[in-house]
Amino acid sequence: MGVRVCESRISSHGSRLLRSLAALILYNLAMDQKHHQRYSRQILFQGIGEAGQEKLLASRVAIVGCGALGTQQAALLARAGVGELLIIDRDFVEESNLQRQTLFTEQDAAERLPKAVAAEAHLKQTNSGVKVRGVVTDLTPKNAAELLAGMHVILDATDNFETRYLINDFSIANGFPWIYGAAVGSGGVTMTIRPGETPCLACLFPEPPSGTHATCDTEGIISSAAAAIASLQVAEALKLLVGDTKSLHGKMISLDVWQNRYQAIDPGPPAKDCRCCQRRDFVYLTGARSTMVTLCGRNSVQIHERQRPVDFAALEGKLKSLGAVRYNAHLFLFAPEPGGEPYEMTIFPDGRAIIKGTNDPGVARSLYARYIGA
Repeated sequence: MGVRVCESRISSHGSRLLRSLAALILYNLAMDQKHHQRYSRQILFQGIGEAGQEKLLASRVAIVGCGALGTQQAALLARAGVGELLIIDRDFVEESNLQRQTLFTEQDAAERLPKAVAAEAHLKQTNSGVKVRGVVTDLTPKNAAELLAGMHVILDATDNFETRYLINDFSIANGFPWIYGAAVGSGGVTMTIRPGETPCLACLFPEPPSGTHATCDTEGIISSAAAAIASLQVAEALKLLVGDTKSLHGKMISLDVWQNRYQAIDPGPPAKDCRCCQRRDFVYLTGARSTMVTLCGRNSVQIHERQRPVDFAALEGKLKSLGAVRYNAHLFLFAPEPGGEPYEMTIFPDGRAIIKGTNDPGVARSLYARYIGA
């Protein structure tokens, strides 16, 4: 009798196990069908197909910067079904961004939301199946390894060469590709960099451009120029992610959507004495070269003087008698009383700050020390 009871229990347990396995299989089949339906037109495209879509769903991409280029890149990659998106950006949304930074809304600007936070929220509504992580910070030599570890491709959406050199150093040191891109006025430029296969950024530009050069502050920018460059970057990223390296354009592409110019230049082989990819002297990754603090197109300077958290409630008590104060979980806004300095300060929880109203790092540091402290 006891044996029959034991057999009955085993049989019951086995049935439950089989039912669980069947439910899991049906769940996975349903998910597969859901993916197939969502990405059906992309799967029909011969360059991707079902196998390529599976690779996209398992891929991880980092976007450094979330402005005109980054918002376009993020939206396209999320809709394409890239499995994981990391968005790194130090800035917050302003009304002037809305003309070209397509992920953001008037509400985001009114609330001064950090761009990475707003982008994460909007992208999760665009495609809930994509894991999106927005990180409100600068990419620096100290955090690059932690943030970028495990990524398959990095997309450049930054506004300065120093950060691009840091990305380039990290890419070459770790052996995975990144896609350079820049846009200003009605034009832009992009190139895909593959360690061991193509020249790196330092091969083409051993030093940052010197003297006066065009920025969105001096030349403005139209959204279609940024969209064109971002689209080329994303197309290259998709080729890399699905393994179709033969379809990579292999050129430095520049274009102007207003003047109707398009140029594809062969960058040639890696430079024989390149500091980065040949000598492997990663001066930006080690921190031997300082990074830029003046923000493109913002009449603003970013300050990293304080490397410890800020208590926003305590800071409010300190500054509320000196000017207008407003803060949320993500940032603290302070503007001196009318008649005082014509500046505005945005302080982040980690102590980083953006001082608006000057391009002089010395002035910005002085204001930071006066109001926030050393």
